[in-house]
Amino acid sequence: MVLASASPRRLQLLEQAGIAPDALRPASVDESVSKGEVPRQIVRRLAKAKAEAALKLVKNDPELAKCFLIAADTVVAVGRRVLGKAELENEAADMLRLLRGRAHRVYTAVTMVTPEGRWRERVVETRVRFRNISDQEIGAYLASGEWRGKAGGYAIQGIAGAFVVKLIGSYTNVVGLPLTETVSLLAGEGYPVALLWLAKAEVEAE
Repeated sequence: MVLASASPRRLQLLEQAGIAPDALRPASVDESVSKGEVPRQIVRRLAKAKAEAALKLVKNDPELAKCFLIAADTVVAVGRRVLGKAELENEAADMLRLLRGRAHRVYTAVTMVTPEGRWRERVVETRVRFRNISDQEIGAYLASGEWRGKAGGYAIQGIAGAFVVKLIGSYTNVVGLPLTETVSLLAGEGYPVALLWLAKAEVEAE
């Protein structure tokens, strides 16, 4: 199995589910948003583009050419305004000020390509509400550096978990990879997820 991502969060989530990718093939794609695109369209397009780019990287590798491949993309949205990955501190600050004291939605698209070349996709939405975090808290959070490269300028699995007063839906979706849907996609196409769990249990029992 190949994970088309350099995200340590996505790798950790897969490993949490007992799935260890055979290879990581991060795919660099243009993540700019077209005017009028809604969040679901954006994540679907980008996850598909990442999968296509990763397939080009593995097609000439005999050990990976016939593999399951997983790609994903995550965005945060406030109404119709889409918040991508924060790369600059002032971008993250603007995002956090926008998110405080209100609800937002997190969308992740997961694209899977099977060894036989079948394409499968899921889009997952989670609703999150932040408390009214102060300017001082925002400044301290920015100093932590956790915001860097994160959709919406925050990482819920870190300090920003203390900002959340309500979450409806998948927590792992907000982290970056909805585990229930990803595992279901893999198992539905014959990836031996349950056998991996049994093998892990046998190893731990020795």
